[in-house]
Amino acid sequence: MESFFQVDAFTHKPFAGNTAGVIITEAEWSPETMQTIASQNNLPATAFMYFNNGSIRLRWFTAKKELALCGHATLASAHVLFSKGMIPEGNKVHFKTRKADLYAWYDNGWITMDFPAYPCEAVETPEELKAVFGEKSKSVYYTQDKFLIELEDENAVRNFMPAFNAITNYKCIVTAKAGANSSYDFVSRFFDLPDGIAEDAVTGSAHCSLATFWSSRLGKNKLNAFQASSRGGEIKLTLNNQRVLISGQALTIIEGRYLPFIQKESQKN
Repeated sequence: MESFFQVDAFTHKPFAGNTAGVIITEAEWSPETMQTIASQNNLPATAFMYFNNGSIRLRWFTAKKELALCGHATLASAHVLFSKGMIPEGNKVHFKTRKADLYAWYDNGWITMDFPAYPCEAVETPEELKAVFGEKSKSVYYTQDKFLIELEDENAVRNFMPAFNAITNYKCIVTAKAGANSSYDFVSRFFDLPDGIAEDAVTGSAHCSLATFWSSRLGKNKLNAFQASSRGGEIKLTLNNQRVLISGQALTIIEGRYLPFIQKESQKN
């Protein structure tokens, strides 16, 4: 039988951060089976992993599609491996994904992931987004497949109410420098309707771009971030050339198993 875990990532308390399903299989399942299960789970992301020649194969699916990169589900996967003793705490996890090799390690209650850092390019705001942000935006950038919109201050990010019908075709990060009395350097939120997620609770992959953006703005390579969704999540970042170290905490909420007929169905595909 295949092991299943539901994990809250980028948080040290239950029912906060971002939720991910983690399924450990004995061999790779077909994309059709993984997508069907992710759709039934209906979580922000479900990670599928299996051990293969010293590394761990890892793929991520939302209820709607496969993802090229998913930070919170990678954090959740590493948390399961360390917390269940599948990987000793002093070792690095080597994830092999369809896009790149990723690494994660555990230290003093935090899991750190080694991810690519993505540049941000200043762009003109698309007309549809002008209707959403208008004068609220200080600057607009494009990074990965996302628009990064800098708002005037932390309150503008926290209180932002998007017109979802206007951003149906856009992935949008909104961000601002944190207030003077904050323990964070910046705050953000992420809206991902193209992947079927109105607002993502905490987005590790978005911080591959936010790290480069705010490191340049603030003149520092170590940053403390907060994603200000209704659940909220804390992220520590270290920018190192073309890589960003993303650190977070996690805890398991549900643990179970998929029944044998799931494995039989996966072998048919």
